[in-house]
Amino acid sequence: MGFLMKTLESFKYEYANNHPMKEEFRIWRRMAKDDLNSAESNLKNRKYYVCAYLSHQAAEKALKALLLKKTKSIIKTHDLVILGKQINLPTELLKKCEQLSRVYIETKYGLGVYAPSQKFKKQNSSEYLKIAKEIVIWAEKNI
Repeated sequence: MGFLMKTLESFKYEYANNHPMKEEFRIWRRMAKDDLNSAESNLKNRKYYVCAYLSHQAAEKALKALLLKKTKSIIKTHDLVILGKQINLPTELLKKCEQLSRVYIETKYGLGVYAPSQKFKKQNSSEYLKIAKEIVIWAEKNI
């Protein structure tokens, strides 16, 4: 086993033993809110692809916080639809999750034709931020 894997395994063990589930769900909640605030800042600073990426991250972390609260476990996925189905997210928000889940791949890896910084514009990034806010608010109401 390489050094990085040993370090990661040590971290997981230490983290699991020092962070009760109650505390972990609060951390995920805090990260969701922080990512949402950072997405807003990046929209204002015209870093539209960063805004879109952080919008996805905020929604993902909010859904994972709620999932953790309800089931005491997290699914290792970035797919918001899968996460949403696990916590009975309303149909209209699941549809929006489909849209926001595509953003994760496009902002992180691009699609080969354009760099993410070239593709994302104010209008679509604003829409992704709006969706993320709806998801975070819904998750907060259901925690």
